[in-house]
Amino acid sequence: MKITNIVRWTAFAVLLMVMIPVSSFAGVVVSVSFAPPVLPVYVQPACPSDGYIWTPGYWAYGPDGYYWVPGTWVVAPEPGLLWTPGYWGWNEGFYIWHAGYWGPHIGFYGGVNYGFGYFGHGYEGGYWRDRTFYYNRSVNNVNITNVHIYNKTVINNNFENRVSYNGGRGGINARLGRFEETAAHERHFEATGMQVQHEHAAGSNREFLASVNHGRPSVAATARPGEFGGREVTSARGGGVNRPGNRSSENRASENRGGGNRSFENRPSENRSVPRPANSERGMQRNDSYANNRGGQGHNLA
Repeated sequence: MKITNIVRWTAFAVLLMVMIPVSSFAGVVVSVSFAPPVLPVYVQPACPSDGYIWTPGYWAYGPDGYYWVPGTWVVAPEPGLLWTPGYWGWNEGFYIWHAGYWGPHIGFYGGVNYGFGYFGHGYEGGYWRDRTFYYNRSVNNVNITNVHIYNKTVINNNFENRVSYNGGRGGINARLGRFEETAAHERHFEATGMQVQHEHAAGSNREFLASVNHGRPSVAATARPGEFGGREVTSARGGGVNRPGNRSSENRASENRGGGNRSFENRPSENRSVPRPANSERGMQRNDSYANNRGGQGHNLA
């Protein structure tokens, strides 16, 4: 009788584990024996309002395999915080998900080129100044009024414009910089409740499964978390699914930018009447590693 009860409870526990989607955020270790699909190509939706920070889309893993979590604009938990995206890293025969987090500086995210300011190192999409966020419209789709914007063309020459998952050759081809090491030891904040709900909603929709959309989800990015329909949704333009034995998939910068970054570059005529922050040009120089980890801000160092 006792053995029967044990079997029943064990079966019930396994059923619960299958039914509950696996979260890729902090506190849950996710490891997979084969590589995630290539990042799909998509255009970034327009920023919905001031104070929203872009969080790139990513491949999460659940009971039915990899599924796409659309990129979306998220309100920062508090002024001054930036989002460090998660990434898949290779370790001893498995791909392990390293969860993203909020913090005062941009940390290490595997050298993955997510585009839209996340080019593998630091963040070029904007920066905080006091309680105000300044958006770099050369890499972000920001066309609303009453927000602080500037144009800073970014030359992505710090990386090879791709990330390879070569398990037998040392893992992801990226190095942890000094400022990223510092950021790793700072106080971090987990994903917001809206981000968690956004991922769970994607995980419960079969259209986001890589086995269904073949690496090209119909909803690749959204303007707000959890909103998977309407005009503020963009679909994937390209991408693909890696076969289980493929450990050399590449996420190229030209693809991950989705063509969206180019359409928002060099709009000086629209920004002439917008006051620019002091020392913004000097603070956004590429040779200032600390500036990159501050989201582009090169002054008022902590």
